[in-house]
Amino acid sequence: MSRHADAAPTAKTQTRSDAILTCRDLSVEFTMDRGTSTVLNGLDIDIERNEIIGIVGESGSGKSMFASALLDAVVEPGVTTGTITYRPAEGREIDVLDRSDDQLQQLRWEDISMVFQGALSSFNPTLKLRGHFVETLEAHGYDVESGMERTHELLSDLYLDPGRVLGSYPHELSGGMKQRALIALSLVLEPDVLVMDEPTAALDLLMQRSIISLLSALREKYDLTMVFITHDLPLVTKLADRIGVLYAFELAEVSGTEELLRSPRHPYTRALLNSTPDIESPLAEMQPIEGSAPDPVDVPPGCPYHERCPLATADCAAVKPAMEAASETHDVACHYWERVPDEIDLTTEVSR
Repeated sequence: MSRHADAAPTAKTQTRSDAILTCRDLSVEFTMDRGTSTVLNGLDIDIERNEIIGIVGESGSGKSMFASALLDAVVEPGVTTGTITYRPAEGREIDVLDRSDDQLQQLRWEDISMVFQGALSSFNPTLKLRGHFVETLEAHGYDVESGMERTHELLSDLYLDPGRVLGSYPHELSGGMKQRALIALSLVLEPDVLVMDEPTAALDLLMQRSIISLLSALREKYDLTMVFITHDLPLVTKLADRIGVLYAFELAEVSGTEELLRSPRHPYTRALLNSTPDIESPLAEMQPIEGSAPDPVDVPPGCPYHERCPLATADCAAVKPAMEAASETHDVACHYWERVPDEIDLTTEVSR
């Protein structure tokens, strides 16, 4: 369920010139017996055309809710508010949260497509893979013959044997094959944007790296914009042009990947990097993040990270920090972002 908001963006959220998706004050709430649960809180972000942006954070930080919100696919009783504007290369801007059900069905496959977490549950176990592609093409009025030609090309691009895959039931394929077939299915209607929610979470490390490499090649060949949502920061750095760090349902930091790894400006981002396993570093150097993330029904006032932050002051507990520009390509929501590099060491090195 969505509720449309008509507020104009403020100066600090001026739209990037080549943004394909623009989110302003994007929020998701669920009303429960014990109160209102805020699972996404006032996100402002532009997703640029043909970029790959990674969205990372701990479990329960709001990553999957952000993915669902981008397609106005939050299930009831969830309520999505704010604005999401989609700007196709040709034609008028589209207000994603103001679409009818029929318009949303078209948008979700033909313009913005999604790869959900867990490929096995995304396929009908009684239907061969060919049937999934044919059904999708027919449901959207696409020519099946030309659509299946594209299917063969996509499967080949993903290093799959089209004949074998299309003639198989889902259970006859490995996890990595199913995940790649699901990516091909999500691209068969030639969308502009591909949203992926933990697409490699159930795969082994070798297959994860393989899919990351394949996604990079697909972006170049098909002029795709990708939103890659994951808890695995080292993995997404191999793929993403930019990274947005979510904490407690809000964006803590958004930056180009190189700059984020070299000089993260939010204490949480530094803590996230320092907790990353590194087989080349002593175990004693790993620093788990102490404490726990806030309850979505009882998010504290001020900075949501202040209860776990070594730099926190009374101001942090009382006043929510605005998103500020640390550089032309680096935004951070922290009162003391200028002090962070000097006062919080990076003990783990994550490379691209």
